[in-house]
Amino acid sequence: MTRTCGEALMQLLEAYGVTTVFGIPGEHTLELYRGIEKSGLHAITPRNEQGASLMADGYARVTGEPGVCTLITGPGVTNAATGIGQAYADSIPMLVISSANDSASLGKGWGRLHETTDLCAITRPLTAFSEMVLDPAELPGLVAQAYDVFRSQRPRPVHIAIPLDVMEKPVSEDWQPRTSARLPVPVPYEINAAADMLAAAARTVMVVGGGAQLASAEATRLAECLNVGVIASNAGKGIVSDANRLSLGGGIISPAVQRYLAEADLVLAIGTELAEADSFIYDLKINGKLIRVDIDPARFRDAFPADLAVLGDARAACAQLLVALDGRDIGTAARDTVAELDTVRKQQALDFSDAEKQHVRLLNALRNVLPNDAIVFGDITQLVYTGTAAMKTYLPRTWFYPAGFGTLGCALPGAIGSKLALPDRSAVALVGDGGFMFTVNELATAVEEKLTIPVIIWHNHSYAMIRDGMIKRGIPEIGVNPRAPDFIKLAEAFGCPGCSVANNAEFQHAMHDAMKHHGPSLIVVNEDDDWLTR
Repeated sequence: MTRTCGEALMQLLEAYGVTTVFGIPGEHTLELYRGIEKSGLHAITPRNEQGASLMADGYARVTGEPGVCTLITGPGVTNAATGIGQAYADSIPMLVISSANDSASLGKGWGRLHETTDLCAITRPLTAFSEMVLDPAELPGLVAQAYDVFRSQRPRPVHIAIPLDVMEKPVSEDWQPRTSARLPVPVPYEINAAADMLAAAARTVMVVGGGAQLASAEATRLAECLNVGVIASNAGKGIVSDANRLSLGGGIISPAVQRYLAEADLVLAIGTELAEADSFIYDLKINGKLIRVDIDPARFRDAFPADLAVLGDARAACAQLLVALDGRDIGTAARDTVAELDTVRKQQALDFSDAEKQHVRLLNALRNVLPNDAIVFGDITQLVYTGTAAMKTYLPRTWFYPAGFGTLGCALPGAIGSKLALPDRSAVALVGDGGFMFTVNELATAVEEKLTIPVIIWHNHSYAMIRDGMIKRGIPEIGVNPRAPDFIKLAEAFGCPGCSVANNAEFQHAMHDAMKHHGPSLIVVNEDDDWLTR
């Protein structure tokens, strides 16, 4: 059967398991949408292409499978670049399919609609690779190469651009998925060397990151075998459940946890960058030896060079370490680690500022009404900064705060993507009044798709983190106190309920209502309300 290239590509993606695509139809993507209809894919229409990439990012975060965007050339790609950059920063798989101007005009500046001089140059710094297709026959190989990135390497976005004339060319071949490469497995020498160091150490701390998402059970057993405390990055929260008394959660932001880490004679870092964005400090102190387990060899010689590098999949590495440690005398086994960690947690609570204690009260109230497997998407807001340490998280892939790229407005579209991927799971967006305005338009998408998403607005009437930085440095408060709209009326204009809550009981009641509503709901929490300050 002969089809256009655009149709054939969408049918190929369906064969790879893609069910949902995010994008705004345009004159330059019509053949893709012909293929979307014939393949039975669910096309989600955001209200801006930035929303498309952030929704695809959210979809991928909760599933581990690539979120897929279909974009027009030029402004479609540049609008989506923010979400693509966020996915790159956080190692999220995303497949970006865009149109391009007709192949004869590429780079010539003929004034074509949506023209750019070099479309792939825009996305190349934000992707594992970005390629322009000049013949339909190239596509099956490029898609297979993208899935190799997603499934056997550090996952990152991939961009494939297709000129209009190429997208319309006939394809008679039957394109089928190709087998992906496998995850690398650590070599025995590195595992045995790591086991020797772990057995001999007297004070080990484990740090887990997003690269260990699939290693939850193995990482937990390893921590229990070693009897060591576990600190999570933002992306690593829930890998070792906060119900486990060895977990310090995402507490690396806390001075008490940083001191505990600095006292370790050995740090085992699994699938983490040890990034500045997790600790809010530039000079995180790691004074002990450092074992790094990672799929990306670039991590071994970055700001925290490894004393021992273990290259490979985190799940395989943890399982191999458990075998290598079996029957050994382990130096940390006799420590009263739980008592030590309880002391750290008590100091951590004492270290919270008055503002952070307000955040903790709201986060505790939220935790009380959410099931353990609820998905929480956090925006770039002070409430979420505190939540990194204070929000109890019991399962991997349930807390998301993209601190690295720091994309204001990411939470609502991210929650939309997650709810579309896992409709039977609860999903919540935590936003600030400033950041919410970046993507408020995507309320329309959530209403249209009837997605049950409580959106909790932490209302402090400012870009508070920047405002506080200005005050600290004696800089006038310029541009940091923008006027907020009436969020309740705004919610009503989009067709969703909204309310402001004045106490814990009202908040709990509003959450119960929001979790029953077939659509998004806005819950406004004012920072200076009495119930949060006493």
